[in-house]
Amino acid sequence: MPALIEELPVVGGTGGGLGGHWNVVVLNDSHNTFDHVAETLAGIIPGMTLADGYRTADAIHNRGLAIVWTGPRQDAESYWEQLDHAGLTMAPLEEA
Repeated sequence: MPALIEELPVVGGTGGGLGGHWNVVVLNDSHNTFDHVAETLAGIIPGMTLADGYRTADAIHNRGLAIVWTGPRQDAESYWEQLDHAGLTMAPLEEA
């Protein structure tokens, strides 16, 4: 008879808020063009193609915001800073 393995939920955290995953969120605005948003996202977010960038720009426009990347905080901070420096309107980093 095989042993039963029970999965227990993960509780607690790292205490410092540095572990886990963080969302990079871009907000809609009236001063960035679709082209600029799509090209910026494709140039900064790993694995995002230009076509993905245009789909994401459309989502930002229609929904008011979009999560463009989720992952470790250090990387999230880097992508957030690069997108902000490129002129995109950014929401504060949020824990996923």
